[in-house]
Amino acid sequence: MTVNGVMELLSALDSLKHLKRTGWIKMGVPEPETVACHMYRMAVLAMSLEGQIEGLDVGRTVTMSLVHDLAEAIVGDITPYCSISTEEKHDLENKACTIAIHKIAAYVPMAAVGEQWIEQWKEYEAQETLEAKVVKHLDKFDMVAQAFEYERKYGLDLEQFFESTKTAFTIAPFVEWDRELRIRRDLWLQRKQ
Repeated sequence: MTVNGVMELLSALDSLKHLKRTGWIKMGVPEPETVACHMYRMAVLAMSLEGQIEGLDVGRTVTMSLVHDLAEAIVGDITPYCSISTEEKHDLENKACTIAIHKIAAYVPMAAVGEQWIEQWKEYEAQETLEAKVVKHLDKFDMVAQAFEYERKYGLDLEQFFESTKTAFTIAPFVEWDRELRIRRDLWLQRKQ
């Protein structure tokens, strides 16, 4: 990567390091996580899946975890609370992802890397491969895990995040992770009363 490429990449990543996640802001979380924090934790969780899901390419899953929200560097964090249709969100993110990655890829000696990122983002959006489905599970699981952390830290009621993911997990080990998280949350709620 050229020096200019590094500077472009740093700029895009910097915006993600400081872009607070919209859902947490709307719920009144005092110090919400950023998009970069979310993607980082997803990538680390993806690495922990080595040998746990038959046929899973963990390397691709890690990369997809890191690029799935890259478009947000340009369009921001669009959530269901933003009064925008799924189609509009997809179109905005598709254009932004292509712009962001092409901007970065223009400075990468192997343009194929940028194209690979775009293809992985499209793969994630299509939700047809095992890796894409696992990244969607990681995305949802990180969200409910973060909701529980905010409930404990700030005394907030973030039940809607748990309700919205009640049947979201269909792949092991996420089914077990979600069950354990909900057990811990229920115990915490009982002790809190």
